[in-house]
Amino acid sequence: MKRREALVVLLALPLGARAQAMRTVGVLAPHSEDPGYAAFPEELRRLGYEEGRNLRLVYRSADWKHDRLPALAAEILQARPEVIVAVNTPGTRAAIQATRTVPIVMTIVGDPVGSGFVSNLARPGGNVTGVSNMTGAMAAKRISVLRELVSRMKRVAVLFNPVDPVTKPQIQDVNNSSPALGIEARFFPVKVKEELPEVFRQMVAWKADAGLWLSGQANTFQPGTVALTMKHKLPVMVTLRSDVEAGGLISYYPDNAELYRRTAAYVDRILRGDKAGDLPVEQPTKFELALNLKTARAIGLTVPQSLLLRADRVIE
Repeated sequence: MKRREALVVLLALPLGARAQAMRTVGVLAPHSEDPGYAAFPEELRRLGYEEGRNLRLVYRSADWKHDRLPALAAEILQARPEVIVAVNTPGTRAAIQATRTVPIVMTIVGDPVGSGFVSNLARPGGNVTGVSNMTGAMAAKRISVLRELVSRMKRVAVLFNPVDPVTKPQIQDVNNSSPALGIEARFFPVKVKEELPEVFRQMVAWKADAGLWLSGQANTFQPGTVALTMKHKLPVMVTLRSDVEAGGLISYYPDNAELYRRTAAYVDRILRGDKAGDLPVEQPTKFELALNLKTARAIGLTVPQSLLLRADRVIE
């Protein structure tokens, strides 16, 4: 049987029968510390794909060393994947540079159009589609939530990792929205975690009322942020719910686990024959507000009842 004829026969089979064939899916990640990732293989199992039986996941992590991503993308391609899942903006950029033919499902990408990954969210075209976490346009909302917590906030210190391109639209969002909120914002770049103590000293010297971490490649800075928040008694909004569970004060962010579940749905559709470029890029519909009351008490902050009632996760 010719290859084309075999493919037609395969696609004509019911999903349960098709799923018995071994499918290879690559995953390219800038780091391996994303607590929401477990939802991805879990959802694939729910859809009928089980590692070792009909699914081979080829996972590669750069462990925060982004210069390794192109080589890791090449390794994944050697495994002949049918789909590549590319995590975050750096992972997606490396995957796109590696192949223009293998379907790519990007996930947790802040600004897919602004980053040049797709030209249109509704019909991306090419070999790329996936899930955005919309962080490029969330900074204003996060500041307003932080102000609800810190009602006296007139000055906000904005921390960001300057090597992450997704911080650029967030900086613009802060600059556009803060005057209307009556807030003065100053930006404090942090390239490595060893710089955090000095940055906090500068924030306190500037008399910041609160701090805000922009979303992006900032996970490695969160443990130090928690410790310095306590030391200086300076309210700081961290990025993820897991950061709040680890001692951070507050976060407002899309539900990463849900984004990974949606990513699995894209992989399933492509394995069933849909073209990546025909699938619209999804934006998040579920956001999580997390609060740590222990941290709030430790820094002398009273959490308004309005926030407590809206919170999805409260650490007592």
